[in-house]
Amino acid sequence: MTHIIQPGNPEAAPAPDTTDIPAAHAPAKAPASSAVPPALKRRVPKYSDLAPLMQFKKPEFSKDARLKRASTIWELRDIAKRRTPQAPFDYTDGAAEEEITLRRARQAFLDIEFRPGILRNVSAIDLSTTILGKPSRLPVGIAPTGFTRMMQSEGEYAGSRAAESAGIPYTLSTMGTASIEDVAAAAPNGRNWFQLYLWTDRDRSLELIERAAKAGNDTLMVTVDTAVAGARLRDVRNGMTIPPALTLKTVLDASYRPAWWFNFLTHEPLTFASLSRYTGTVADLINSMFDPTLTFEDLDWLRDTWKGNLVVKGIQTVEDARRVVDHGADGVVLSNHGGRQLDRAPIPFHLLPEVKEAFTKDHTDAAIMLDTGIMSGADIVAALALGADFTLIGRAYLYGLMAGGRAGVDRALEILEKDMARTMALLGVSSVSGLTPDHVRLLGKH
Repeated sequence: MTHIIQPGNPEAAPAPDTTDIPAAHAPAKAPASSAVPPALKRRVPKYSDLAPLMQFKKPEFSKDARLKRASTIWELRDIAKRRTPQAPFDYTDGAAEEEITLRRARQAFLDIEFRPGILRNVSAIDLSTTILGKPSRLPVGIAPTGFTRMMQSEGEYAGSRAAESAGIPYTLSTMGTASIEDVAAAAPNGRNWFQLYLWTDRDRSLELIERAAKAGNDTLMVTVDTAVAGARLRDVRNGMTIPPALTLKTVLDASYRPAWWFNFLTHEPLTFASLSRYTGTVADLINSMFDPTLTFEDLDWLRDTWKGNLVVKGIQTVEDARRVVDHGADGVVLSNHGGRQLDRAPIPFHLLPEVKEAFTKDHTDAAIMLDTGIMSGADIVAALALGADFTLIGRAYLYGLMAGGRAGVDRALEILEKDMARTMALLGVSSVSGLTPDHVRLLGKH
């Protein structure tokens, strides 16, 4: 039997029936009480009341305390800026020309609306996924970044070990400042990938490919958006060279960041994954060594040469995404090089739904990865919902590196993991596979 519960207090005494009482004899209404409730009366506070409130914490200035206070990647960036000389910080933070592409890429993640589902069991959130045939504990990996020990002396060693600990892939750049073999030794149980720039000297490219395979890298990521160097104007204004030169300006800058210069000068000079030494600008290096004559035939050569997973990074159109898969790529990275090459380039996050639709129509199982503009776990969740199989972070982890070395990278990954878990729980989704385009709406798009 269904019981109908009427509103009101069931234990209150029934109101008297005044239906038949003449108005003249009806009881007068009680005047509103003007008494002040005891809780609102002012009094002199007692010490016993104040004591629990007076919990003055001892100031903490350690690296761990500093990193713990950072709750977002943006706050790690603030710490990084205070601790890193201007030239290497701007090399990381900046982009090409007017930096329009980078701003648009970050804005793209802001211009969305999440569509949460309610009354779902989200007591346990599973962030694990599979990428290129192997599991990853999180749906994000570390992207290739050049000259990383210039940002902070632990460089690639910090990045690869943090990735190993987090159970995610780490990608070493051709222009990394640690060798393929040293990174493999530093993170022997990690999943290490190698990013390749094809050089005009094919023999040297082949040597790198062979070294990567021998060191246990299961994925080769070839970058195809650097026919020539982009105009990175911050580097031009800072007189940025590799390694940083000790000019009057950098010496003055060093006076505000002595720890960085102490670490830089007391560790081994920068060496590279692909060449022993170099002195000059990044643009000069790219223009002198990278091959501007690359075509899809070179991709065929790579496919025949490399027996592991082959991923093409720098895809910016649907047509090119399809073509590289036709030429043997196992995955694509939708990327405009973090806005560091062509300004006003397509935004990977906007391109994502179109590539996903094209791959679905083509019945291809090639992996779709995405980078550029990711600054929070919510950004990652949005990308996964719109069709990405995986994401990569560059600046987001470098800010952590510059803020605190290996511990800073760990903190960056921890922030992103908490962001992702919280966002998915609020969306009503308990696993990565449960994310769909229905969970995200691009504002201003129909």
